[in-house]
Amino acid sequence: MAAPLPPSRPRIPGSGLAKGLAVTLRTMTRKTVTEQYPDVQPDLPPRTRGVIGLFEENCTVCMLCARECPDWCIYIDSHKETIPAAAPGGRERSRNVLDRFAIDFSLCMYCGICIEVCPFDALFWSPEFEYSETDIRDLTHERDKLREWMWTVPAPPALDPGAEEPKELATARKTAEKLAARQQAAPGGPSAPAAGPTARPAPAASAGTESHADEQARAAESPTRPMGDSPQQTDQPGQQTDQPEPGREGRE
Repeated sequence: MAAPLPPSRPRIPGSGLAKGLAVTLRTMTRKTVTEQYPDVQPDLPPRTRGVIGLFEENCTVCMLCARECPDWCIYIDSHKETIPAAAPGGRERSRNVLDRFAIDFSLCMYCGICIEVCPFDALFWSPEFEYSETDIRDLTHERDKLREWMWTVPAPPALDPGAEEPKELATARKTAEKLAARQQAAPGGPSAPAAGPTARPAPAASAGTESHADEQARAAESPTRPMGDSPQQTDQPGQQTDQPEPGREGRE
């Protein structure tokens, strides 16, 4: 047999109203936390899942995001384009060209699987949230709108001081260094002095290095040549060295 319940205390009339007024009085003395939206935009966390932005240049139309989407709300259309060979005798290549990339946000559940599985970093979370529509059919946004949202994606947080350099940055830095070294080593590189269109070839140097004053003295003692003659020609007319004139081989 169950034990009898203890007698309940009689309720004082108006006690509930008094408790409610007490809560109201305590709240009136505190600082308000109401955000004046839309006059003042809210300060959202950097990892807010608002909408999905598309960086079209990184998309290779691999269709991985559309296949992994559990809601099937990503629509992609593409076509193949033939690229001619870069060198004679080379083989032509084909690539996929993106024609349509759309996301139906009326079906999207913001799971982020499409962003995680993208192997080329073409999809990003944007904190943008003001995209409501009066018609549910207008919630299917095409790639132009997704690209506009891409510019609202916040920058990634900085790495820790003791963290390793990302592989992508290390590879890009090494490639840039190799390219700069190759340009400097090239004959027409930025470090080599550019020859003017009227520059004449310098005379052959002797066994010992001559100073600028010695070259001027030797030029004063030698007979004057016509302006069009080559410095490899001798001073006597009709007698030339075996060395051909620069540029004659190309003309022949």
